[in-house]
Amino acid sequence: MRTAGLTMNDVWAHRVLRERGVETYRLEGVTAELGVMVESLDLKHRGKEENYRPYLHMTGELRSVTPARALPFGISQVTYSPGQGEKVDAFYEFDDQQLVVLASKGYFTSGFAVPDQVTGIKWELPATADMLVLAPSGAQTEGDVPVVFTQIHDIGGLEIDLESSGYDLAGYFADHSKDGVPRAEAAVDARGLKARSDAINSLFTEDELGLDTEVKQVVGAPVPEAAPVADGMSARLQQIEAEIAAEREQYQTERASTEGTTENLYRERVAAALQTAEEQGEPFAPPVPAREAQRDLHLDLLELEEQEQESRRREVKPAPSLDERKRQVAQHAADLDFGEDGEQSLGS
Repeated sequence: MRTAGLTMNDVWAHRVLRERGVETYRLEGVTAELGVMVESLDLKHRGKEENYRPYLHMTGELRSVTPARALPFGISQVTYSPGQGEKVDAFYEFDDQQLVVLASKGYFTSGFAVPDQVTGIKWELPATADMLVLAPSGAQTEGDVPVVFTQIHDIGGLEIDLESSGYDLAGYFADHSKDGVPRAEAAVDARGLKARSDAINSLFTEDELGLDTEVKQVVGAPVPEAAPVADGMSARLQQIEAEIAAEREQYQTERASTEGTTENLYRERVAAALQTAEEQGEPFAPPVPAREAQRDLHLDLLELEEQEQESRRREVKPAPSLDERKRQVAQHAADLDFGEDGEQSLGS
């Protein structure tokens, strides 16, 4: 049975939890599949420490929750009307093999972009949820059905990949590695986005794409040489670094215009004075405390230089040689002998 759902932060959910004598069923950590109407899909990059590894940021609206097992009262799916479901943010991580595919399709060329055909359709994403089921009243009233409140775990940051979601999104990018017009992106049908099974299913069907006609037109045509991957990689990295530098410059500009920040104080008190002095053609004179500090520093340097010269003048003389020491000892002994003779003469 399918039934309309409400979010757990709805005011009625709190009333139901506080109400006594009401039959409720509370389920936590339920494995479920989310039906999300995808509104946007953007190609993003990690930081420099992760070598600008690409990933996809998907945003959309929750349209349905399908638990792996039926809920009480035979509820198999909870649905939400357009505009009533919660906003969903998911981040799709490419594995190494998918990155190789993207590089072979011209990921490092300027024309590489996310295909628009994968938006505006319903995706099925894995998740876990907490659910609160309110049983219908005991009276057999027409239209009296159970009410289900849901709360999706990490709805603002779902992490998905090829293994968890079953979507190989690298295969849906157009091939920009060859010269000329890129190969046309095939239209995506909502029915072919994903069929729930153990195997990975393509978003496209051969009947709808008319692949046979396309193959016949391509057969026999000369294959242009692929663009150099190394040059394209360098250009792409430079482009990403330029975007990061632009974001950093914008952030610094916003900081400089915000009152009370360090950047704002520098711009208003230091940079403005420097610019005024430069325009008037006069050297910028530091404030009085700064001049006093410079004078004291100059005096300290002179004093240190004088002390160093004085210490050089007072350097210890080199030790005398062995002959010189012998001469000094002999002279000292002679002086002692002379002193003893003098005392004897005086005593006599």
